[in-house]
Amino acid sequence: MSTQSVAPARTGAPSGAPGRGARRPGRRTGRRRILGKNPIGLLLSAPYLVFVLAVFAYPLVFAVWMSFHDYFFAAPGAQVDRPFVGFDNYVQAFTDPAVWRSFGNVGIFLLINVPLTVVLSLLLATALNKVVRFRTFLRVSYYVPYVTASVAVVGVWLFLFSGSGLVNQLLGPLAPDPSWLINPSWAMPTIALFVTWKQLGFYILLYLAALQNVPQELYESAATDGAGKVRSFFSVTVPGVRPATVLVLLLSTVIGANLFTEPYLLTGGGGPNGASTSPVFLMYQKGIEQGTPDVAAAIGVVLVLVVLAIAWLQRKFAGGDES
Repeated sequence: MSTQSVAPARTGAPSGAPGRGARRPGRRTGRRRILGKNPIGLLLSAPYLVFVLAVFAYPLVFAVWMSFHDYFFAAPGAQVDRPFVGFDNYVQAFTDPAVWRSFGNVGIFLLINVPLTVVLSLLLATALNKVVRFRTFLRVSYYVPYVTASVAVVGVWLFLFSGSGLVNQLLGPLAPDPSWLINPSWAMPTIALFVTWKQLGFYILLYLAALQNVPQELYESAATDGAGKVRSFFSVTVPGVRPATVLVLLLSTVIGANLFTEPYLLTGGGGPNGASTSPVFLMYQKGIEQGTPDVAAAIGVVLVLVVLAIAWLQRKFAGGDES
């Protein structure tokens, strides 16, 4: 009796392959890489992304383009030739001694403002965090200068630091001559003190929020080991608020590098003799008043690169990558 071998039915697709209605894993993985695990989050953040691109990214790219072209303001709709000039704008900008001096001025400002901001805001936030009575009043008192317009408080500082002001009367013969804001050596340090005082409330709030995340058990353990208040501050508080410290460093550096309003109001625009001129104020002078926006753009591009380098160093040495 002969046996017949029955061949298996052909299915048209190899065994284990997905059917027609099944989705391909590769396509789904590629879509997930683009949209993320939660596409609705990308949708909700899209308006802010558009805002960042329109307000920050596009002007930065346009400024870089301007810095490499012979750019000048023209009537709306006018077709003018703006040829590529390479690094000519950068050479023109940084062969000007006023540009180098403005970067030196803002360097002095940052050397005073950033350490003072970090130290004072951390100390005051730590003290306010332990205050029980009048806590709200004290916190609001420190925050009021930050939300007050610079024009309103500049008058007070002009009164305090003028030649016949209250500060000079208290110092007597120790007061500088000429006075603070018209003294080439003291103009920028005085502006740095003003900005530190005005913005301190904002950074105090950042540290107060960070202090809430420091476990109280760490302070209790430190006290059990015999650590006093000073040792607990350096061993528990400072490491516990390190992410906030990195944020304060970055914000104070970026805001300080964009210094404009305070020198303009306190010293009448970079005086005396350019001792308080900042790069941003110089960009305003060259771009708007002198009609050379391409040179101003070159200064701005270099300023952005310098700030990015400083921010990278701060994150590296302050431990921002580990936090």
